[in-house]
Amino acid sequence: MVRLTRAQQQERTRTAVLAAARGEFAERGYTDAKVDRIAERAELTRGAVYSNFPSKRALYLGVLADSVEPAGVAAASPPDLAEAAGAFARVWLERLPLTSDTPANRKLQLRSITGLFDDEPGRAALAQITKVEALLLALALESREPQGRRVRLAELLLTTLNGACHLAETAPGFGDPFDVTRSCEHLATLDLADTWDPPHLAYVAPARRVLDDWKPPAESGDVTADGVIVVLGTGRLGAAEEAVRAARPGDQITVAVVTSDPAEIGRLVRLRIGDLVGCLRRVFARDDLPSLRVVLDERATIASAIGIQEPDETTEAAVRIEAGRIRARADGHGAAHAAASAREADR
Repeated sequence: MVRLTRAQQQERTRTAVLAAARGEFAERGYTDAKVDRIAERAELTRGAVYSNFPSKRALYLGVLADSVEPAGVAAASPPDLAEAAGAFARVWLERLPLTSDTPANRKLQLRSITGLFDDEPGRAALAQITKVEALLLALALESREPQGRRVRLAELLLTTLNGACHLAETAPGFGDPFDVTRSCEHLATLDLADTWDPPHLAYVAPARRVLDDWKPPAESGDVTADGVIVVLGTGRLGAAEEAVRAARPGDQITVAVVTSDPAEIGRLVRLRIGDLVGCLRRVFARDDLPSLRVVLDERATIASAIGIQEPDETTEAAVRIEAGRIRARADGHGAAHAAASAREADR
């Protein structure tokens, strides 16, 4: 008889809960689904379900995030901006369900969170997450035409595609996805006069010069290279672009997202960013993917490693790392810009 380790047993339980939850949500939808029935389907106790997912909303988000399959990197990027916009739209629209699907199945297929966050913290976090989605898409599009900023185009593309998905959910059969794709290609030809010149950056204090040890946490993956690490609460995610635009060529920029609600808001971050990055990897070659790396710092280990204690939704702090040492620090509004723009003469 094979004895499972505690970690293996926990993973087996989590897998069983997710499978049972997907069946329950597919049959009854989010509103009418019951945790007791999910536990019964998984042949587990109600407590076992809640030990992995502390709320029904967290469980639903877990099911959606689990449906985002890892994607390999495209062999070659589309040759120009319009074709890149169209290719991204085609990949995104593959999630559109059949008109014969049930409403509950339709929502799962679309990875819909319509009506899931009816509270102000959830809506505020979603608005900031969408800014990061637009930035990541824009950086990939800028690889096709590097002479201009493409954030406004990315915002229009996401507005169009999310609108098409919402209609597919509420008015199944309306609209033609091929027309939506062509409209996205046309959007890329518009002159949107997109510039980057936030007036507040002129008043941001320079980063502090330091020479501190850098000990990356073991679970942080490859957050070890020289570059900039920015810790942002979910209320400050829009500041990620400040680091991107101020960075030196070749800098690795890592945004570590922190939240006081990792069970729900954290899973929302993982779902939305993972979904967007998965689409980008199917469209753009590896060298054209954004150098910006977004990670969920679920246990605030990266934040702690750079000296941030008890981070929350308003946190903004950043460091510049060179040769394995922290050479510049900044915190508060503008920290991302300050650390990324730190120069040799500043140290």
